[in-house]
Amino acid sequence: MLQLAYAKVLDGRARFEQRSSFKTWLFGVIRRTAQEQARREWLRRNRLVRWWRDRVFDPGSARDQAEELARADEIANLKSALTRLSARQAEVLHLVFYQDLSIQEAADVLQLPVGTARTHYERGKARLRRLLTDRRSDS
Repeated sequence: MLQLAYAKVLDGRARFEQRSSFKTWLFGVIRRTAQEQARREWLRRNRLVRWWRDRVFDPGSARDQAEELARADEIANLKSALTRLSARQAEVLHLVFYQDLSIQEAADVLQLPVGTARTHYERGKARLRRLLTDRRSDS
């Protein structure tokens, strides 16, 4: 938490406006950062629980096995399509979707201007959509 709070201070996302003592302000920044991280973790866990609950199936059911095979095929198609994206597009999409970062945060991580990261994000999504749609129409 301290590293994230210090990063906020250093990059200007948290500004000391002298409404309180510096020590009080700094502890507030740390507290707020901890709350943000706890919320992110709660959301991630909540999504994971919903994902797991939605995928529980009876192994003896032929329909469930067919659904699992179809899902495995979709995952294979997605992985294949992701390898066909440019490295930068794949990095931005990975940070936004799998690491749960905003485009601004992904831009900071990749040391890119936010506009460039947003362009890679949008173009990557569009190309991924085209690749996956083409695969479905080929099948």
